[in-house]
Amino acid sequence: MTLSSSEESSFIKRLLRKFKTLPNLVVVTILALVVGIGAGIAAILTEGLVHLVHYAFFETKLWGLLEGLGIFHIVVAPALGALIFAPIIIIFARDAKGHGVSEVLEAVSIHGGRIPAKVGIVKSISSALCIGSGGSVGLEGPIAQIGSSIGSAVGQLFTMTEDRIRLLLACGAGAGIAATFHAPITGTIFALELILGHVEASYFSAIVISAVVADTVAQFYQESCFVTPQYTLVSVWELFLYALLGVLAALSAVTFTKLLFKMEEWWNKIPVSDYIRPALGGLVLGIVALILLQTSSGFQVGGGEFPRLFGIGYETITEALNGSLPLQLIFALFVLKIFTTSLTLGSGGTGGTFTPALFMGAMLGGSFGLVVHDLFPTGTAEPGAYALAGMAAFLGGAAHAPFTAIVVAFEITHNYYLILPIMLATVISTLVAQSITPTSMYTRKLVSKGIRIRRGAPEHGTDIMEKTTVGDAMTTIVETVPLTLPLFELMEKFDQSHRHGFPVVDATGKLAGVVSIKDLDTAMMGKLSGRTVAEIATTDLLVAYPYEPLGTALQRLGVREISRLPVVKEEGSKELIGIVLRTDIITAYNKALIKT
Repeated sequence: MTLSSSEESSFIKRLLRKFKTLPNLVVVTILALVVGIGAGIAAILTEGLVHLVHYAFFETKLWGLLEGLGIFHIVVAPALGALIFAPIIIIFARDAKGHGVSEVLEAVSIHGGRIPAKVGIVKSISSALCIGSGGSVGLEGPIAQIGSSIGSAVGQLFTMTEDRIRLLLACGAGAGIAATFHAPITGTIFALELILGHVEASYFSAIVISAVVADTVAQFYQESCFVTPQYTLVSVWELFLYALLGVLAALSAVTFTKLLFKMEEWWNKIPVSDYIRPALGGLVLGIVALILLQTSSGFQVGGGEFPRLFGIGYETITEALNGSLPLQLIFALFVLKIFTTSLTLGSGGTGGTFTPALFMGAMLGGSFGLVVHDLFPTGTAEPGAYALAGMAAFLGGAAHAPFTAIVVAFEITHNYYLILPIMLATVISTLVAQSITPTSMYTRKLVSKGIRIRRGAPEHGTDIMEKTTVGDAMTTIVETVPLTLPLFELMEKFDQSHRHGFPVVDATGKLAGVVSIKDLDTAMMGKLSGRTVAEIATTDLLVAYPYEPLGTALQRLGVREISRLPVVKEEGSKELIGIVLRTDIITAYNKALIKT
């Protein structure tokens, strides 16, 4: 006997209700297992897609279409890949842009752990196109975001609480890292240290299950990425050299983090479409690669035509860890990787920064090791040992995650005899980097948007600010001005309304910027005749979303010391649905406080 669609739907609902009556530990364990399997399969599919795109662009040269370009196909490939993935991101899921981990942290902090299911699919396809066509980024961030979207989807499907959805999201992120590097311990620590920011026994067990299962599934596809010799500490005084390496790694990591976001600011100022900007970045990347290949054959992988600075770079990291790269090449790769990764992501590419950080650290450490080993050949370890320590130290300084960085160095290389040097270099790097800047490569973008990273359990007042949304406080009747409004008329509007600012809209009614009375005062120092709002409006906007907590909006107001935020429908949208003032937030908070 077959069931009708309504009967089938009713049966599934009853089954879900019965499942949720099981003990909480059983429910979480089963769902963590499901998330781990999903993340493992997603990692295999995404990595396979990267290899397929790479084969199409660099082995078949898009089935002969780029064959006539000769060596110049290296210039065209990244740009062509960008022309394909940029529309996919813009049309289907703008959240898939970037390196992935920041977006996961944003979901944990302000969206209750909710990530749209389509983000995972779009992230997989777009990242594969970016990396496979030569983008200088990693695969772990995208797979962590894909795993997170699977965990979030599972939590929402079973109508879990926000706390449980966040946990399953973290399970997916950790499972993604575990599957990428075949490192379940690293995946677990990554989820606890970076995604959740705190440890609980129930969280730990669920994340471990997801990470182990994902790694087990992924091992059916490929083995460990890195094979290295076993290194040891030659003498105690060598620890001073590792400490110095930690300081250098911190300074370099901070430089990379700042350049990464400066590059994005620079590219956003270029007056071209979002569809074209990533292709221009890819073109610049291709030109840099071509120049390097013409300069030296050392910039090629395995003697072929593929540049070392394209793609993920596992082969080059392995060579650095084995001490087989000359000093000039390895140092050049360190400097250039900082530039090319910043270029790829800053111009609109999509991919991770975890592996590039390992790459940069290995090149920095390898360069340092070659110098000190040349100076003290009998008193220091081989250069590869310093490359390994540098790899962990740079990641710790860039991510502000020393535990994750230390564990990943051991787990992916199985080098346990360098535990003291690696821990020393990584902790020093993290402390120095944190003393220079409180933001990491994962949190800098969020802090600039006024988003506070959720860490641990909130206090009572903070809890109210987290549970009350912008939608509860905003004003939906908004007075706007058009871009084409003459400044003389804007002056009259300010006089009549006694307001201090207005949202600015374009001809279609979409949000285009804001204009304040301060902007007008500045403009009045010159001529007003013939000038319009478009010339003085602020277009680099901070906005709020109706589903965000009030605390997030309040912090965002403090970023630029402003008193109001336009509210748009969702991330990437220009549809203005309201405005929230600082006074609105205080009023809504007081009302919520009275109800508690």
